Amino acid sequence: MKAVVLAAGEGQRLRPLTLTRPKHMIEVAGKPLLEHTLSALREAAIKDVLVVVNYKAEKIKEYFGDGSSVGMNIDYVVQNEVKGTADAFGFAEGHVDNDFVAAYGDLLITPNTVKSAVRLHRRTKSWATLTTLHVEHPEHYGIIRTEGDRVVEIVEKPTPETAANKPINAGLYVFSTEIFEAIRRTQPSARGELEVTDSIRLLIEGGKKVMAATIAQEDWLDVGSPWHLLDANTRLLTKVHSETLGAVEEGVHLIGPVVIRKGARVRSGAYIEGPAYIGEGSDIGPNCYIRPHTSIGGHVRIGNACEIKNSLIMSHAHIGHLSYVGDSIIGEGCNLGAGTITANFRFDQKPVKMMVKESIVDTGRTKLGIVVGDNTKTGVGVLFMPGVKVGCNCWIGANLVVSRDVPSDTIRFLRQRVDQTAR
Repeated sequence: MKAVVLAAGEGQRLRPLTLTRPKHMIEVAGKPLLEHTLSALREAAIKDVLVVVNYKAEKIKEYFGDGSSVGMNIDYVVQNEVKGTADAFGFAEGHVDNDFVAAYGDLLITPNTVKSAVRLHRRTKSWATLTTLHVEHPEHYGIIRTEGDRVVEIVEKPTPETAANKPINAGLYVFSTEIFEAIRRTQPSARGELEVTDSIRLLIEGGKKVMAATIAQEDWLDVGSPWHLLDANTRLLTKVHSETLGAVEEGVHLIGPVVIRKGARVRSGAYIEGPAYIGEGSDIGPNCYIRPHTSIGGHVRIGNACEIKNSLIMSHAHIGHLSYVGDSIIGEGCNLGAGTITANFRFDQKPVKMMVKESIVDTGRTKLGIVVGDNTKTGVGVLFMPGVKVGCNCWIGANLVVSRDVPSDTIRFLRQRVDQTAR
C-alpha cells in the first residue's frame, strides 16, 4: 500500500518558526516532524510515499531526496495553489492505483495508528476509513458520529455542547481510489477551501461504507501551535535510549537516557538529566544543567553555568554563560547574550497566553517561556516574560525586559539618559 502525505502548508500558527522553513521541517528530538511521520509509515510496512508540497518545497526535497536516506521511495507533486485538503489529496490521482493511506505531515503518529486503520479498511472493504479518538476539548476539532464502527456523520466546528464526549477526526485516513470522484464533486466550504471531510461526507450521503478506527491518545498528537512542539518533543524523547557518540569529559553526570551525537563535546561539570538529546557537533558546558525533555540541535554552543529545561534549541544557536532557558523554543542561529533569562511562570499561576495569528490564545500551560525565530540576538542581561514571541533577525539590546511580542527585523535598545553635567 502507498501513502500520500500532505506537506504543502506554511503553518502560520507556528510563526515565527515557519518564516524560514515549512512546519514539517521543524526539528523535534533531532529530526524534522515530517521524518517522524514517515518513520511511522515505514514501520507500518509502507515504503512508497507521495509527498504533496508547496511552501518552501525545496527544503523538503533537499532533505529527503528520493527517500533512500530514510529507507523509503519518495515522489513529490506540487500543489501550486493551496486550496484545501481535498484539493491536495486530489493531486494523488494518477499516482496511486489502489487503496492508499492519507496523512498530514504535521501529525505525530505511531505505526499502531497506521496499522489499525489499514486493518479495519481491509477487513470491512470500505470506501474510506477514518481514525478517531477522544480528546479533552473535542470542540476544537471535527467530531465523528458512528453506529458501531460505521461513520454516519462528520461535524466540523461543533459547539462544546454538541462535541461533548464525542470522538474527533484524527486526520489519518485510508482511501479507495473512488475518493477522487468525490473530491471532484466537492464544493468550497464556508472558509473557501475544498475540505476532504466534505468529500467523505459525499461518500456517506451516497450510502458508501465509511468506517472509523479508534486509536489511543498516546498514538497521536496534532502539532498545530508552538507549545505543541514541546509536547511532541517530550513524547518523542521518552522513547530514546542512551547513546554516546561524542566526547564526554571527566566530571560529567549523565542521568537517565541521554543521546549525544557524533562530534559533540560535553565539558566537565555538566549535569544532564534525560531524556535529552544533544546534536552533532554541539559544545556543552562546563558546569551546565540540562534538564529533562531538552533537545539541542547540531553545532549549538551552551556556555558556562547555563540551565536549559524542557526546551528546543535549534542548530547553530549560541546561549551565553549564566543564562536560563525554560519551556522555550530558540530558533536556528540565535545568539543569546550572557545572563539572558526566560521567565516561564506567571505570578498568578494562571495558564500562559500567547499571540497566535493575531489572536490571544490560552495555551493551557502554566509553564511556557518564549518562542524565538532564526538569527535573533540578545545583549547581556535580557529578560523575557512568559509567552513572548520574537521574530527572525531581531536585535534585543542589553538589560531590556521584553513583555510584548517583537516582529521580525526589529532592533530594540534600552535608551539611556546622558547626564551632561558629568562631562
